[in-house]
Amino acid sequence: MLLLDVSKSSSHPSDDEQKIFQYIDRHQDTFVKSLSEWVAVESDSIQPHLRGNITEIVKIAANSLRALGAAVELRNVSSQDEAYGQNLSLPPVILAELGNDTGKPTVCFYGHLDVMPAKKEDGWKTDPYTLTEVDGKLYGRGTNDNKGPVLAWLNAVGTFIALNMTLPVNVKFLLEGMEEAGSPGLEDLLKENEGFFSDVTYIVISDNTWLSNKKPALTYGTRGNAAFFVEVECCKKDLHSGSFGGIIHEAMFDLVALLDSLVDSSGRILIPGIYKDVAKITDEEMKLYAPIDFNFHEHKANIGVKEFLYKTKEDILLNIWRNPSLSIHGIEGAFSESGIKTVIPSKVIGKFSIRQVPNMNLSTVESQVKEHLKSVFSKRNSPNKLTVSMQVGAKPWIANIKDLQYEAARRAIKTVFQQDPDMIRDGATIPVAKMFEDITKKSVMMFPIGAADDGEHSQNEKINRLNYINGTKVFASFLLEISKLHSASNSMTAS
Repeated sequence: MLLLDVSKSSSHPSDDEQKIFQYIDRHQDTFVKSLSEWVAVESDSIQPHLRGNITEIVKIAANSLRALGAAVELRNVSSQDEAYGQNLSLPPVILAELGNDTGKPTVCFYGHLDVMPAKKEDGWKTDPYTLTEVDGKLYGRGTNDNKGPVLAWLNAVGTFIALNMTLPVNVKFLLEGMEEAGSPGLEDLLKENEGFFSDVTYIVISDNTWLSNKKPALTYGTRGNAAFFVEVECCKKDLHSGSFGGIIHEAMFDLVALLDSLVDSSGRILIPGIYKDVAKITDEEMKLYAPIDFNFHEHKANIGVKEFLYKTKEDILLNIWRNPSLSIHGIEGAFSESGIKTVIPSKVIGKFSIRQVPNMNLSTVESQVKEHLKSVFSKRNSPNKLTVSMQVGAKPWIANIKDLQYEAARRAIKTVFQQDPDMIRDGATIPVAKMFEDITKKSVMMFPIGAADDGEHSQNEKINRLNYINGTKVFASFLLEISKLHSASNSMTAS
């Protein structure tokens, strides 16, 4: 069997790439203006009263794709009535395609057009919906997550068209507007539109960031997420602490004890058996960690902490990528406003999640959590009512870094950034990666262009102008590289 030699690649741009890069440089202000127009749409998918804004940005993106010559369909998904207790229609999902040459591979790009809530009074230095450039940094909600990367893909494809260059691949787009709200209806839409993916060869997602502020990265894995509510009820209504404190089993006491039983001060999860199914790390995988650009001081500065739980690069990366973690997120039902309210809450709900990794099983994790909490609760001899439920269950995702599209992306990054990328995982959960892989059975790659300090979901979210423009270049270069590698692979297979 003949094997494709992927080691022979040049970091020097080809003639076509030089033309493309020059065009992108000349038109970067136009690309920034487009980003400004998209950021101005407050497409917040969390707040129901802003749902119309998502439909607006979907239409804007659809028109941008039509301007490129793409065939665009707006597919409706089912009504949403669970998250907000009301019947809200969901915004349509864009399915677009450009090119149908059966002799070329087809690359499908997934992105989302919605954003997390943002208000200037939350700590933003600028209006989150007015793109503001300061020292080469483009501030605004959605610049990194995910409007900037989506536009970079559109700009890359548009550059080929503007230069009258033949697209080296067929391109498809799936753009949704409810990712930040959990992508309701997307899974059903994928299953109902399997024909759209029948000729897709590669799927690319650009919805995360590098590990470094300066060094590019490719992502080949994400953790899953199992989110739980643990509810304790002690009475039918809130009680006066002066009248009843000291004579009843307070729900908050039980809840604090339950939450305290989940993890120790070193960060280790205390639920019995939780580590049993974690995949063993291989020597080959450990070799990927050595060249990774990870600066302790830079990473601490980015997030504003004094110390990490671990002292070496490898231990830190293993524990945000390869090992499960448990985080406590809040308590519902307790008084949390300023001042003090001297009541005993009748019912409190603790909220926590476990980021699980291969080969952990969701149903097993659910059982382990429930058994552990029931065991701890029983030892307290409390008459209160305990209810434990898993609210979210998302599986981890892992890709094969030897897939052709990873090699094509490596080559493109080497050409544009003149350095090899870090091969990284993401400690967060991006359910669409696993969803696409399971439903379409296609190769999925995560291809970020944003820096580690971009602050997605946070105040003062930004994307560097350099990342946005070079991201456009690297996506264009990727399309050329995957075309070449795919053709060479097919030729070798045929021979």
